[in-house]
Amino acid sequence: MGVTDVPILSMLRNRMEWAQERQRVLAENVANADTPNYRARDLVAPKFDPQGAASAGALTPVALVRTQPGHLGFAGFGASGAQTASAGYEQRPTGNGVNIEEEMMKVASNQMDYQAVTALYTRSINLIKTALGKR
Repeated sequence: MGVTDVPILSMLRNRMEWAQERQRVLAENVANADTPNYRARDLVAPKFDPQGAASAGALTPVALVRTQPGHLGFAGFGASGAQTASAGYEQRPTGNGVNIEEEMMKVASNQMDYQAVTALYTRSINLIKTALGKR
């Protein structure tokens, strides 16, 4: 079994490649902030379906429940805990739908995700080296 066959390493590598591609797409959005009729684009995050998750007792989503009348409502989120998208989008008279602030927040978030994944990848490689006695 090669190092490239380790499932966690392949998932981390896929996530790094996705983050690199997303950075390219977000940079295009920022570069076209003044282009008429340009719509901002984004990539869908990859889904990892671990094999054997059903047999290992897969986690079920947790929904928030209002048990007392004094509890605050949870309007911005659905039952699954995912934030719902707002109905209105900012659009300039030229038809451009790029919001620079949103794009820069996405860029910063993507950068933090990439750094976290690369740190995990590096630590995983170091663990394998330690186990092989190469360290």
